Amino acid sequence: MRSKEIENYKARLKLNAEQREILVGILLGDATLVTQNRGRTYRLMIDHSIKQRAYLEHLYQIFKELVLTPPSLREIVQFGGKIYTTVGFSTLSIRNLRFYGHQFYKDNHKVVPRLIERWLTPKALAYWFMDDGSIKSKQSKGVLFNTQGYSKEDVVKLVEVLRKRFDLQAKPRKQKEGYQIYISGKSYELLRNLIFPFILPEMRYKFPEARRTHLSKT
Repeated sequence: MRSKEIENYKARLKLNAEQREILVGILLGDATLVTQNRGRTYRLMIDHSIKQRAYLEHLYQIFKELVLTPPSLREIVQFGGKIYTTVGFSTLSIRNLRFYGHQFYKDNHKVVPRLIERWLTPKALAYWFMDDGSIKSKQSKGVLFNTQGYSKEDVVKLVEVLRKRFDLQAKPRKQKEGYQIYISGKSYELLRNLIFPFILPEMRYKFPEARRTHLSKT
């Protein structure tokens, strides 16, 4: 597209209901909004490890109409010379992402929006989990949300939302890098029923397996 065509195309773009719902979840997770014109427009940047390529491609299909360039690989040289491969894409910079940029960022730092309790649906929670969730251990049915990038106050806010909105037994868990959110194994069935319908098969490795009930022999 020529520049004028691109500008006209960008002006017509709007987020649909599914995109808005999923956007809340991935912005709580690893997705990033970037502005280069002091907040007038934003572009969405999504990047994941090559191991999660199926999830990245799934997100690309959801936001494809906002994107000009398909996902590409990127190699990052880590300390010690180890090469880490990621796959990602960026959307066009558009006005319809401005609202979310202003809600999720303050002074160039990601924050938890004031109205997150209203926006966090089971589907958004599932995408947040696919981005930032993990099992606590192979012996536990508890799960973790890796929220170390948020302030303690924001993590506490998210914990309260999980408790009030979904009745999940959640609590902050201090780490060297910040605070995680731990959801007790006592909430396993409730959490599973909430988010499992939306979890991609390729991402179910992040969620604890259901355990068989051992019945006593008669």
